[in-house]
Amino acid sequence: MVTWKVKSSTSCFLAYRNDRNETQKLNCSERMTWKYSPDSNPSLRIYPVNLNDEGNYTCEIVSSEGNYFFYFSLTVIVPPVLTLTSDKNGAAVCQAAAGKPAAQISWIPASNHSIEEEVHHLNGTVTRASYIGWVNSTHPTVTCLVTHPAMNQTLSLDLSYDPPWLHYLLIGLPTGVAVISGAGVMLCLIFRCRGKSFDK
Repeated sequence: MVTWKVKSSTSCFLAYRNDRNETQKLNCSERMTWKYSPDSNPSLRIYPVNLNDEGNYTCEIVSSEGNYFFYFSLTVIVPPVLTLTSDKNGAAVCQAAAGKPAAQISWIPASNHSIEEEVHHLNGTVTRASYIGWVNSTHPTVTCLVTHPAMNQTLSLDLSYDPPWLHYLLIGLPTGVAVISGAGVMLCLIFRCRGKSFDK
């Protein structure tokens, strides 16, 4: 006889008696089945796995040779969803969303001026975001490295751009100079005219 006992978010009981070729299933998800025929291999199959499956699993095998117990602890790892963007202030934002455990975020080149935020969700996952203001014009590309038990990945973003106010300044500069020059000429002519009238 083979028996699986599961203690996770719910308690589950799955058993097989080879003398009767009979299976029993109590309070187990439909995702939880025998991987093979239980009379030859009592392995348990869970597909697809979700966070509620995390817990302790006990397998008991009863045979003419004795009773055997096997204990397992299942930890579910969830890879985060990664994004690298820039906000309205020109800061780079590297985010690892809904991962379990929380991902680690670092910057290349390394920076001591990053700011991190962390949000813990009800299902046990964590969203972590790191912000960095990138003002080094010699290295316009910023790269973040995300480290997680399920993955290691780098993301890069080119932050080289001309601020909108600079375009307005460059476009408006010739006109401004012309206006100022014209006003200067006009004032000069007025003073000259007045000077001549005073001479009279």
